[in-house]
Amino acid sequence: MPDLLLEVVAGPEELARRGANFVAERAREAAREHGRFTFAVSGGTTPWAMFGDLGAEDVPWEHVELFQVDERVAPRGDPDRNLTHLEASLPEDRSGGPTIHAMPVEDDDLEAAAERYAAELPKRFDLVHLGLGPDGHTASLVPGDPVLDIADRAVGLTQEYNGRRRMTLTYPALSRADEVMWLIAGTDKVEALKKLSAGDASIPGARVAAARQVVFADRAAAG
Repeated sequence: MPDLLLEVVAGPEELARRGANFVAERAREAAREHGRFTFAVSGGTTPWAMFGDLGAEDVPWEHVELFQVDERVAPRGDPDRNLTHLEASLPEDRSGGPTIHAMPVEDDDLEAAAERYAAELPKRFDLVHLGLGPDGHTASLVPGDPVLDIADRAVGLTQEYNGRRRMTLTYPALSRADEVMWLIAGTDKVEALKKLSAGDASIPGARVAAARQVVFADRAAAG
């Protein structure tokens, strides 16, 4: 079971700022060490706020490559799309970057699209951002979905969940990240965070096996 380092901050605003500071720090390290920073990001209001706060950080944007952890199957520009909010939340002044690798969820052949996206992925991400649902799901790895059992592919497709199918990184892709950063906020996450911290594999989030994982949570989520 990986060790999770837990850091608690006051509330959602502090959580977004702490996440932005952490991402910027890791981006500078990666750019200095090997010339690029490969970062996979999930959807949700907390990471969008974090990206807004990155405008105040020293980020080598020209060396940043952003990948999506998961995406709803919906048209380009749809408000349900994580990409729509990601692009809107990036700071305007970002020095000619980042390169955004969008999940090809508009394709007619989604299975082939998933394989193509998997071929774009780095062998290891420098950093993966994950959130945690009240039911313990992370990415689009939802309790009971067959995508949880994929062991031989980096990208999979889910069944319909809350009205949409999803494309998602699978455990093999997430678990080979150099580091995973969890951003968790809200009182509805208390029980799920307890299970994540305990390595309770009854929730999907706890099955991410990357060796280095840090959890940033606000006081409400930390209970």
